[in-house]
Amino acid sequence: MKIEEIVKVINGNLIIGNKEIEVENFSKDTRTIQKDDIYIGIKGQNFDGSSFWKQALDAGAKAVIISKQNITEEEKIIYKDKVIIEVEDTLNALYEIAKYKRSKYNIPVIAITGSVGKTSTKDIVASVVSQKFKTLKTEGNNNNNIGLPLTILKLKNEEALVVEMGMNHFGEISLLTNIAKPTLAIITNIGTSHIGNLGSRENILKAKLEILEGMKIPKVIINNDNDLLHKWYNENKNKIEIHTYGIKNESEIMAQNIELGEEESKFLAKSKDNEELQINIPVGGEHFIYNALCGISVGKLLGLSNEKIEKGISTFELTKKRMDIKNLKNGVTLINDSYNASYESMKASLEYLSKRTDLRKIAVLGDMLELGEYSKELHKKVGEEVAKGNIDILICRGEYSQDIIEGAKNNKKTKIIKLNTNDEILKKLQEILKEGDVVLIKASNAMKFYEICQKL
Repeated sequence: MKIEEIVKVINGNLIIGNKEIEVENFSKDTRTIQKDDIYIGIKGQNFDGSSFWKQALDAGAKAVIISKQNITEEEKIIYKDKVIIEVEDTLNALYEIAKYKRSKYNIPVIAITGSVGKTSTKDIVASVVSQKFKTLKTEGNNNNNIGLPLTILKLKNEEALVVEMGMNHFGEISLLTNIAKPTLAIITNIGTSHIGNLGSRENILKAKLEILEGMKIPKVIINNDNDLLHKWYNENKNKIEIHTYGIKNESEIMAQNIELGEEESKFLAKSKDNEELQINIPVGGEHFIYNALCGISVGKLLGLSNEKIEKGISTFELTKKRMDIKNLKNGVTLINDSYNASYESMKASLEYLSKRTDLRKIAVLGDMLELGEYSKELHKKVGEEVAKGNIDILICRGEYSQDIIEGAKNNKKTKIIKLNTNDEILKKLQEILKEGDVVLIKASNAMKFYEICQKL
């Protein structure tokens, strides 16, 4: 994009610089800025990115978009070969540039939301789509109001875009979908994540359905085994285009003959017209069956061959810190699922752990955040899943650890250990772990359990 285009799109004030200069790559971080990037100074809770405009230019940026900074005449001379654009609101400027960039592309844009499974579904869907199209996808967990527009601004010669949309409150998905303008939406499930902010699962559904607002013609894929999505499907199937996948409820794409393994799973995917695909997934756990079914649904809608769909699923790679399974030097298997936690994802991870055949099964669990008045109840339910799953050792830390313990103590075989810090957990694990053990480490990201994984 030329500077002239950007100034017009964001209604900016060109302080210095040539309007004809072209820019390609955008950055919000002076520490990782590359030569000729355009830097956007975003205001955070504890700092104003606009105040780092000089560092950005000194680090090689070609241009900066900043809020008003009282730039002196001397500074204008020093940076005369650069571009400085001032705007009222840099965050809004980011949104507008991303919308403009998106408008230049007539490509499939697949947007994924849901209470759990967004990132792993994104990984499978992007792997499938990339078998036919050059595909850009959300990296890591950049699924918010800054990460999503920056992902769109990375578009170059791609032929498809797969983006993840996260939210904590009403209106957040609405903002994201109106930037990304999806051609196909996916809702993985409606669970209890952020129920403390939204008040009920019905409200979570309402917030997730905002994804349809940015679509010219709503076309959505849903997990038909989720109770609220199944009800919504039955109420709306004659009003908008809804495609379904599932294991239990009759759906367009269904899984049969499921074989769940520790390191991989297999199943037969059957479509409504009785077409069959044999699917191999390179990770264990029933929740990945659902992710794969979603990937098949997307592949079918985008016209991929069965061979390409199968290859996309069998070769996909998970984003790190999500069911990231590593064999440690001491013969211990580590399941690093430390990025985030909700009741539904805890349940899925514990079910996977309980089905493993290792010497001992150890669960290291921490708090699930943003559950509000449901916190005690849902942490206790996690404990009940521990008890159900015949876990040998449970190690807990956090404000709600006692509630997990309360639910878990029904199983007298489970040894329960409550600790106060991550360092204590690390020390305890180093003491007790032995060859043949498997250890699951899971909590909300703010608990920083990933540090335990790194040190192990």
